[in-house]
Amino acid sequence: MPNVPAASSLPRRDQIRREAARLFAARGFLGVGVDEIGKAVGISGPGLYRHFAGKDAMLADLLVGISERLLEEGRRRAAGGDGPAAALDALIGGHVEFALDDRDLITLHDRELLNLKDEDRRTVRRLQRGYLELWVDVVRQAYPSLAAPAAEPVARATVHAVFGLINSTPHSLGSNPGHGERSGLQRDGMAALLRTLALGAFAAAAGSATDPAAGSTPEAEAIAGS
Repeated sequence: MPNVPAASSLPRRDQIRREAARLFAARGFLGVGVDEIGKAVGISGPGLYRHFAGKDAMLADLLVGISERLLEEGRRRAAGGDGPAAALDALIGGHVEFALDDRDLITLHDRELLNLKDEDRRTVRRLQRGYLELWVDVVRQAYPSLAAPAAEPVARATVHAVFGLINSTPHSLGSNPGHGERSGLQRDGMAALLRTLALGAFAAAAGSATDPAAGSTPEAEAIAGS
């Protein structure tokens, strides 16, 4: 769900998702009414109830949905890589794409997770844990020095840090005059920079946890030098 105006070719439910995410991110979940979302997609506020039970359902659909999508896509990318180094690179690429194309949802998650109903919030947290564990597992395979039990907290902390780095994109991406943003790196430049920084973070973490007796492996050296 990238940040572009709702297109008439989209199914109505997807138009509602897109505009709800945009408005919630811009003005806050509590600051947006159903009528405004309806107006943004060209239908009456009450007409939205044919697609969603209400604002709570829209928020849950957005946040649970993106968590499901990240985990599913992460599993696909991790399984499709030619070894751990390639799998990690694919995971980074997928998360960078998400951060660049779904900036409203990152903002929404940061600000509005507590507005979810308890059951929906637990679902989001469960999916996020699965996504985190997927990354931690791949990182520890790609960097043998992080595979030792004592190094597991370092790997986990670094994954969290990389998520924070990549998810900072809504605050740092280049100019988007339609949203009144300041100039800066454009999409391709930001994607390349985020990938380089993420790989650098993992290489640094692996270096800090290196066991001299374990040595290095070609895969770890390859990904560190990417």
